[in-house]
Amino acid sequence: MAESGGVEIVSSDEYRARYGAEREPSPLSLDQVSELFNEFLMAVARPGRKDAEGRRNLSRRLRDHLGSDPSRWPVVKAAYPPYDLPNVHLALERWFAEDGRTHELIGMVGARHHGDLTLGDIIESADRYDRFVIGAVDYAHLPVAPDAELACVSCGFYLGAEGDERFAVLLRGPADEYGRNKVEIEVLAREKEFADGLLARIDTLVREHNIFRGQVLSFEGSEFGHGLGPFRFHPRPGLTREDIVLPAGLLERVERQVVGVARRREQLRAAGQHLRRGLLLYGPPGTGKTHTIRYLLSHLPQFTVVILAGTSIQAIGPACALARMLQPALVVLEDCDLIAEARDYGGGEQPLLFQVLNEMDGLGDDADVAFLLTTNRADLLEPALVQRPGRVDLAVEIPLPDAEGRARLLDLYGSGLGLGGQVVTEVVARTEGTTASFTKELVRRAVLIAAERESPRTDPADVRTALDELLSDRDRLTRRLLGVRGEKDALKDDDEDDADDADDEGDEGDF
Repeated sequence: MAESGGVEIVSSDEYRARYGAEREPSPLSLDQVSELFNEFLMAVARPGRKDAEGRRNLSRRLRDHLGSDPSRWPVVKAAYPPYDLPNVHLALERWFAEDGRTHELIGMVGARHHGDLTLGDIIESADRYDRFVIGAVDYAHLPVAPDAELACVSCGFYLGAEGDERFAVLLRGPADEYGRNKVEIEVLAREKEFADGLLARIDTLVREHNIFRGQVLSFEGSEFGHGLGPFRFHPRPGLTREDIVLPAGLLERVERQVVGVARRREQLRAAGQHLRRGLLLYGPPGTGKTHTIRYLLSHLPQFTVVILAGTSIQAIGPACALARMLQPALVVLEDCDLIAEARDYGGGEQPLLFQVLNEMDGLGDDADVAFLLTTNRADLLEPALVQRPGRVDLAVEIPLPDAEGRARLLDLYGSGLGLGGQVVTEVVARTEGTTASFTKELVRRAVLIAAERESPRTDPADVRTALDELLSDRDRLTRRLLGVRGEKDALKDDDEDDADDADDEGDEGDF
């Protein structure tokens, strides 16, 4: 037997000899033992942490404000998507700014790091374990426009008063690093009806003053891989018809399907016609599909636009929910061929494309929402679209520019250069089968060549030099990257070409 620090240490044999082999069961439950052990750990971890005057005591602060024990009051909670923190923050600010209401905003140390704990859990922990104490309010600076940010409360306690009513509101934003991928607002009030009414009013304000309404935005992934990060806001383009080079009548078809329905929505509704519409733009890369979309955005100033591309298309569910709430809206899905056979990241059994079509159908015919899909490979989308008729109402091919189109593109991208008719005719003749992207790069390279020789103007010789470079064998890959496809630009050997031709002959259908 030995002693250490006043604690007697005995062997198991000596313990049985002294107290007997049979021991009485502990009168404490396992939960009580766990609580006592937690208290012990807290005391060891913070032995000198005392707040003699109780200034940081969260439980005492709540009792003083509410005039009662907060642990006996009901808590009502509402949750919002992670990107809605600015909307919820502003809704709370507006609600408290109404006549007859006051509030004090305080922060909490530790609350941000425990996303799984409810307000009730926090109150209990603050009261029993000193786990949460009053501290600084946490803020997150989030974009609310292309060139504007807003400091939003990401963790804060609003101690509110309305007449004789006392209550507390806890607002917590998403914290992916701690496993919380949502915005939570919890209300502690004497009567549940008061808390229900407060949350209902907040929800109304979120919808009425939504900062995303009328914006052009895209989803961004979270750096921690959980769900969605913040939105990226884009300036709305300002293109005119003179900025678009397409075959005669094509732009009018596209514009009528998207813009025309928006302008005639009331007449269509009165006639019992649906407003939801789907448009597919297909064609080779570099022909102007994205440019056409930018033109449409320029002529839909009141529309909320959500852009999804690549892996962000998996966010089609939240995108459609946002479009439904903020209609009239346009959902743009770029390069849909990339997800024609891709599965979602949740391990779903169906391709993402089918999920996109399901979400489109789930909006209902009366929703003033347009879907605009683009693809370089219509053949990959056709089987799915045929199985789900009605999701896409119009498919329009954006073809390679013809001779007239290539001349107009030279005039568009080379405006102000003073290119003569002779060089334009020569370029048009030598660029059959090229894309709008090719012409744009041709003009840029010609201007660069002129600048390299310190010339203030671009001469026809500069254009010819640039064209010779782009059409040379060494720029074969460059041409392909600009969307040019042709026998001279093929990177595969003859055997691979033959195999591709055989595959093409077996393809079913075409738009």
